[in-house]
Amino acid sequence: MAGMTLEQLKIFLAVAHNLHFTRAAEELYITQPAVSAAIHNLEQEYGVKLFHRIGRHIEIAEAGKLLQVEAQKILDQVSLTERGLRELNNLQRGELKLGSSLTIGNYWLPSKISEFKNQYPGIQIDCTLANAETICVGTAMGQFDLGLVEGDVKPALQNTLEYEIVGSDRLQIVVGQNHPWFEWGEVDLSQLTQTPWVMRVRESGTQQRFEEALQNWGINLSELNVILVFTSGEMAKAAIENGVGATGISELMVKKEIQLGTLRAIRVIDNRESNSAMPRLGYTYAEIVRPFFKLKHRQRFQTALSKVFEQMLVSSMLDGSDKHISVI
Repeated sequence: MAGMTLEQLKIFLAVAHNLHFTRAAEELYITQPAVSAAIHNLEQEYGVKLFHRIGRHIEIAEAGKLLQVEAQKILDQVSLTERGLRELNNLQRGELKLGSSLTIGNYWLPSKISEFKNQYPGIQIDCTLANAETICVGTAMGQFDLGLVEGDVKPALQNTLEYEIVGSDRLQIVVGQNHPWFEWGEVDLSQLTQTPWVMRVRESGTQQRFEEALQNWGINLSELNVILVFTSGEMAKAAIENGVGATGISELMVKKEIQLGTLRAIRVIDNRESNSAMPRLGYTYAEIVRPFFKLKHRQRFQTALSKVFEQMLVSSMLDGSDKHISVI
């Protein structure tokens, strides 16, 4: 038996993805007869049908579904092995695949990437931004060498992913100039239920951490008047800048607007242990400090590039570059 080749597997996956021989050929820059021959040879070699030919269309068969899963695993492993071999040149070239939640990717991570690129200019960094849940799943599936999120890792993924704190920031309750709190600068915990709110979607790490803070403060999310829900912090920021609601948002995202005076961060007075007769001076302020987590797969092969970037993140935290390491 001649056995299957990597080229045949690449051709098969292209056909399985497109469900079309000609489109697969165009994608791979080879001829359509070459595609047909590769599929025919696989079917003949193993005595199975990978695709059902129905008129001018094709459908993937049961054997094809099995091969599709296993072929992708094989090619992924080959890709990792090739990257590992290329990195034996003292990190002069190679590729690092990062996945990052939106706030980290837009405001915290760029300086880390720049620092790394200064040391290793020949390295290509591919960074994907998405919500925290998508990055966790992607890291578990092997799409990213490392993931960076500010949300929690779901219990179902905790056996798959290893996670470690590498930084932090604060969430601030922020309002625009038209909001009555803008002039006050601070409110009691009990007043949080007395204003409209702009929120992020539940998959957002920011939203997860904000809801945890509310619970710790004895406030149920259902008690808040939520008028808008957005997929991005930028959209939430724009909404309150032009409206009357409040939002919980990363201090990294609103630093410029607060300096310009278009937004104001509102301090929350934690008076749960105090009584109304006590002076306000005796109150403490409730804060929301959230950690940034670095994620990696517990069992997948880790490239040398990934290890070096990971160590840089950990060293940055240990030398004091990220000081807000604590929990809500």
